[in-house]
Amino acid sequence: MAKPAATLTVLALGLALLCAAGPAAAQNCGCQPGYCCSQYGYCGTTDPYCGKGCQSGPCYSSGGSSGGGSSGGGSGGGSGGGDVASIVTDAFFNGIISQAGAGCEGRNFYTRAAFLNAVGSYPGFATGGSSDDSKREIAAFFANAAHETGHFCYISEIDKSDSHCDPSFTQWPCVAGQKYYGRGPLQISWNFNYGPAGQSIGFDGLGNPDAVAQDATIAFKTALWFWMNNVHNVMPQGFGATIRAINGALECNGNNPAEMNDRVANYQQYCQQLGVDPGSNLTC
Repeated sequence: MAKPAATLTVLALGLALLCAAGPAAAQNCGCQPGYCCSQYGYCGTTDPYCGKGCQSGPCYSSGGSSGGGSSGGGSGGGSGGGDVASIVTDAFFNGIISQAGAGCEGRNFYTRAAFLNAVGSYPGFATGGSSDDSKREIAAFFANAAHETGHFCYISEIDKSDSHCDPSFTQWPCVAGQKYYGRGPLQISWNFNYGPAGQSIGFDGLGNPDAVAQDATIAFKTALWFWMNNVHNVMPQGFGATIRAINGALECNGNNPAEMNDRVANYQQYCQQLGVDPGSNLTC
């Protein structure tokens, strides 16, 4: 099973940019021209800086809410090209999760209500464009989630032996005894994802990563947090770009065509169900 996380290459670039611009107080980043002041008060130019919660600079207007936290929210997906709740119907959601075996732990964990509750905290998800754009983003999100979890069969990744702790990310220090293996719809992994996700959502991602496997709304929020910070802005490039944003070189460039093609097949199926053309550039 795949283990998505922000790729080390991208994160290393983000850290390099952070170091070049230098940290600053959250109240006044004082970034160089062309740099974004992130929700945590650091300067940079990548999604974690210019996306959700960006305070100043060339922020992405579609990067989610401007606040640093989230608070549950309603069942809708905000205004825009399509209403998320009307697109992700019971029939659509149940059609995906019903493909998981009867003995799958996720069958009694993941729910449409939890997904819609989580979406309420990310009004930029699947909005801002046309109705077809909304449907394609929803299809892309669920195509990747279905692949990562076996159609929502798994809550956590099967192999839990690796701690997935990278000590070089000193901003997000690993807690003794905790493991940061994949959990949730997009199998969020590594301390450098659990730390900022927990800080944004409002749970102790480093001290209690198991919260993602214990609360379905938190699970969906971590997936949407990752999506809005790493995937949302590449949607115009085609579905293949979402695969690259999630699993990078592990699947793209011919490294694992079977895994990539499974995601593509899911996406095409969900686009057909939602009555929308899948667009071009489906592979990576």
